[in-house]
Amino acid sequence: MGKKTPVRILTLDGLQPYTPILHLQHRLVSARHNGTLEKDVILILEHTPVFTLGHNGGRENLKVSGKFLQQRGIPIIKAERGGNITYHGPGQVIAYPIINLRAVPLRLTTYVTGLEEVMLRTAADYGIQAERNPRNRGVWVGEKKLGSVGIAVRHGITFHGLALNVNLSLEPFSWISPCGLTGIGMTSLKAAGAHVIDCKDVMRTMAGHLKDILEINAVHESVNISHAFFNNFCPA
Repeated sequence: MGKKTPVRILTLDGLQPYTPILHLQHRLVSARHNGTLEKDVILILEHTPVFTLGHNGGRENLKVSGKFLQQRGIPIIKAERGGNITYHGPGQVIAYPIINLRAVPLRLTTYVTGLEEVMLRTAADYGIQAERNPRNRGVWVGEKKLGSVGIAVRHGITFHGLALNVNLSLEPFSWISPCGLTGIGMTSLKAAGAHVIDCKDVMRTMAGHLKDILEINAVHESVNISHAFFNNFCPA
């Protein structure tokens, strides 16, 4: 992307349920497409616990029953992104870039590689040397996956994005075959031995790398999400 590409990076306060944020992404993509939203947007946030299913399926890789998850209050939600089943929850930093690739222009493969690079550099800032792995997109520490990429594109505009494990409980990953892969484990920055970290700090670090890797001219804001705010920011 070019240095003059204007983007707003919004860090959302608190834990965000998955479905409202999915609907918000749809709304932002539509607004970006029809011109009511003039700038690209990147949302950075943490989700409440949820399992999501990508285009490649996922329920066949669920190792526990729906009743088991229902008792724990964890929904299973279908999403348009690529990939298979994964888990999101507190202690995992999510970035959802809403970017018009046609306007840049930027190849999709280059964009995905850029999201991986953002996670690699963020991990390195906390003393963790992660790497790519030909088995699956994302970033890895040895044979354990640290961060995932799953995107969708509509009208040439990206949504969904990346998920970097910071200090979340890894137990829910044991209830699935993550990303549809067998014989792999998941890890986090904390589990990999990172020095003391906080998700808010990781969000700030990641925002900086998003600016550098995607070569954007960004304004970074921390916002308390509200219906009124997004009605003003992104008219229906």
